[in-house]
Amino acid sequence: MEDTNMTGNQLELHEVRTERARRSLEWLALGDAFGETFFAPAFIIDPMIEARENLHDGPWPYTDDAAMAREVYLELSEGREIDPGSLARRFAAEYGREPWRGYGGGMHRLFERVGAGVDWELAAHALFEDSGSYGNGAAMRAAPVGAYFADASDDMLVEQARLSALPTHTHSEGVAGAIAVAVAVAMAWRDREVEDDALACDRMFEAALALTPEGDVRSRIGRASRMPRDAHPMSAAARLGNGSRITALDTVPLCLWSIGAHRRDLELAMWQTVSVLGDRDTTCAIVAGALAMCARHGSVPSSWRERAEPILGVERA
Repeated sequence: MEDTNMTGNQLELHEVRTERARRSLEWLALGDAFGETFFAPAFIIDPMIEARENLHDGPWPYTDDAAMAREVYLELSEGREIDPGSLARRFAAEYGREPWRGYGGGMHRLFERVGAGVDWELAAHALFEDSGSYGNGAAMRAAPVGAYFADASDDMLVEQARLSALPTHTHSEGVAGAIAVAVAVAMAWRDREVEDDALACDRMFEAALALTPEGDVRSRIGRASRMPRDAHPMSAAARLGNGSRITALDTVPLCLWSIGAHRRDLELAMWQTVSVLGDRDTTCAIVAGALAMCARHGSVPSSWRERAEPILGVERA
């Protein structure tokens, strides 16, 4: 929906930002669908990953990760900023359309309550005995925020990432995860022409550490920044986590390490990220959403694009 109150320059900026966010969303959905195909017993998938053979020929459906990221994208494309109340209602409506996409138990309860008319702030804060969620869900959908506000001030970027987390994640660590991912995505775009990969990686971690609120997520990101870029993924996961606990703390640091280590090659990044298993649809989604800003376009296999369920351009019921 075009905002008739926008000036020509504002409209042009919005269109450029929306296109960046769209690209990030589409790659995020591809990573999500790719990672989801590898949920199977280890004795089946380990040899497939080692040989870099896809477990399923297709189609590859996306999960709740991409479904919620799409709502973030639509919120920005239609409103230019995040309104957490509006976003909460979008999430609840999307959940109502397709509740089978893989939502966690907390999100089932939350969206059912919001859909029934409960105030979204009360419903979100009530999760986990009134402590709010510190899961990795806010982080996994933050890439379109980082892409859209990549050319904005750091203050705007951080605030919009914070607002995007609040409909589901009011715990400070859940919010921190969203901010860290949005910053990493923004830095991937800002340094997209930097040829020195080590320098770009260092700059990404410097920004993430400077802008992520103090806490456990930030501390673990510091640990990730000291992990060699050529470390074996299993070694990185052993120190940083692989998302198996479904928290921002054990998901975001590994994702930032993978973004920094494989910034030009999506295919390599996906195989390396999925190889550590854990919450593989979420970790692959986060990494892919960031690499949309800086990886070579040719690093996305055409067969993957053909297999993955499209996230945009399909009419929703």
